[in-house]
Amino acid sequence: MTRCGSIAIVGRPNVGKSTLLNRLIGQKLSITAHKPQTTRHAILGVKTSDAVQAIYMDTPGIHLQGKRALNQVLNRTAASTLFDVDVIVLVVQACAWNPDDQRAFDLVLKAARESIPFFIFVNKVDHVDDKDRLLPFLAGLPQSELCHAVIPGSARDGTAVDVLEKAVFELLPEAPFQFAEDDLTDRSSRFLASEHVREQLTRMLSAELPYALTVEIEEFVEEEALLRISAVIWVEKSSQKGIVIGKKGQKLKEVGSRSRQSMEKLFGSKVFLSLYVRVKEGWADDERALRSLGFDEQ
Repeated sequence: MTRCGSIAIVGRPNVGKSTLLNRLIGQKLSITAHKPQTTRHAILGVKTSDAVQAIYMDTPGIHLQGKRALNQVLNRTAASTLFDVDVIVLVVQACAWNPDDQRAFDLVLKAARESIPFFIFVNKVDHVDDKDRLLPFLAGLPQSELCHAVIPGSARDGTAVDVLEKAVFELLPEAPFQFAEDDLTDRSSRFLASEHVREQLTRMLSAELPYALTVEIEEFVEEEALLRISAVIWVEKSSQKGIVIGKKGQKLKEVGSRSRQSMEKLFGSKVFLSLYVRVKEGWADDERALRSLGFDEQ
């Protein structure tokens, strides 16, 4: 008999949820950057191992309600996954608990009261230089008899990720596989391409434009031994367009080069990438605009 079930990976922004998903799957599906709210959609990753299929969902960071429509959409996307899964993994950062962690814990506890088991994965223990701080931090975490285990580890170097994975597998229900054994995600190649462009933008422009841009794929054509991709980078103001393009177009050229290399590694094919920058004023405050750009879709 096979086991198959879904696991929500949740927590506040920037605790390493996407890195954990990529480590569990064994391939880069979810983009990463040292910037909160890099993940804006629930990203599904499938791990099939012998008679077990785990369907992991990386989610946007849960945070105290922001005023912008984008913040509200991200919170809804994260919270909505909690009540439709078999297991929850709450990711927190070692020695760095804050009010957003408490909000995430409270939401997870609400789901746990509906009989959804959860674990706490204490990430980034490799970042803690003084290991004497770790035990008091673990002892000070909110207590709940509904938590199956607290597992300290590191998504970056893989410490204790196998322990977490084994514990999760044991709680998955007996059920047939939902995906083919070689499937890694239900997301389209177009979506993954847009995320890889946004990853480079986030990494290169996080100081100037932390949340004011998004990416939409206009063309995704598979030719013989080549992918031809055209993407639009949407910004909120005309003044931001020049920041993305850079002096003599150098910034946009570098974003394109890095994105192309990342996509070629992901798709295993040569990529011809065209990037354009356009303005959609106030898109992050307009729920209709957000829906048109693919937000709030599960």
